[in-house]
Amino acid sequence: MKKIHYQTLEGQSKGFYGLIFLLGAIILVSLGAAYYMEHNGHWVTGMDNQIVWGLPHVFAIFLIVAASGALNVASIGTVFNKAIYKPLGRLSGLLAICLLVGGLIVLVLDLGRPDRLIVAMTKYNFKSIFAWNIILYNGFIALTAVYLWFMMERKMNKYYKPAGIAAFVWRLILTTGTGSIFGFLVARNGYDAAIMAPMFIAMSFSFGLAIFLLLILYGYKWADREVGDALLNRLKNLLGVFIAGVLYFVIVYHLTNLYEAEHHGFEKFILAGNSIHTPLFWIGQILLGSLVPLAILYSKLGRKRGMIALASALVILGGFAQIYVIVIGGQAYPLQIFPGYEVINSSFSDGVAYHKYTPTIWEFLLGLGGVAIALIAYVIGNRVLPFMPTSLADEVVDPHATAK
Repeated sequence: MKKIHYQTLEGQSKGFYGLIFLLGAIILVSLGAAYYMEHNGHWVTGMDNQIVWGLPHVFAIFLIVAASGALNVASIGTVFNKAIYKPLGRLSGLLAICLLVGGLIVLVLDLGRPDRLIVAMTKYNFKSIFAWNIILYNGFIALTAVYLWFMMERKMNKYYKPAGIAAFVWRLILTTGTGSIFGFLVARNGYDAAIMAPMFIAMSFSFGLAIFLLLILYGYKWADREVGDALLNRLKNLLGVFIAGVLYFVIVYHLTNLYEAEHHGFEKFILAGNSIHTPLFWIGQILLGSLVPLAILYSKLGRKRGMIALASALVILGGFAQIYVIVIGGQAYPLQIFPGYEVINSSFSDGVAYHKYTPTIWEFLLGLGGVAIALIAYVIGNRVLPFMPTSLADEVVDPHATAK
């Protein structure tokens, strides 16, 4: 493998300024939506006292989970010493930080009282998984920043691998904490499962790599830099493995629930109900988000870059559908306050088949703003510092290229 050279984006073209303007406009509109909801109250959203985590939480959790997976490319190069992945380490670390920041901003603005975050940051309840996650998120950003510093500063290269191992372990703990938010909520039939933690880890690998692949494909095409087939084939085959891993955990999760009689009602609601969650699960998550990408990546279609990009985009859309089903579907299924009894005398939503939730444009704009913040931070980061290798051609990144 030849010596890798890194260079910043030129950032002088009309396309660059157009992209910055577009993302900036989306962010401004998103902030306007956040202000509107803050000023008028959450009654202007589709949320109520039953569905308290709405569409912004879907965006936020997706970005947070994907952030952990985006660092996976750097971890493979550092921790597992795979040389072909090492040139991508800087981009991987930058994208991980950008996605996490974008997700956390949505999460903070969706609290209703963002200023209350100060209380959560200064007074910790260590019996709460939410308190632990604040530590995990901040620690992830700090560790990844140090990891990037050691990676880019020649004098600190001797600490590069220990920093990479620390970041690798921390991100596994972080995603475990995010999945445990749902796994520890025993009151909800859709959440009460220990398998949520490893399933979220698998989801992070899949979502993060799909985003990374899209940015590599179109980012390098836009910057007029070369990406070799050897690297793309490694990445797309790895994405296929992660998709299959997520599908495995989803199957085990639902089979376990079907085995337990107390969860039969929830499984019927998700798998064969008459709400939006059933088509989102079967069509969005399973068909378009899993089976179609697998068919593309492991067939002749997977040799075409446009089809690899399509498969990655479908994984991202399927990921949103999966998070929506988990977050919204888990709340939409009614709480069983008195198991074994039917309560129909109260006017407080007792006896309903499921709680309906229709997101408003304000929620969508807020969530979209988090995506725009992550992307604009990624673009500006590449403009300011040399994160991008000047070439990812086979003869540059593939140690076996000369032997072929």
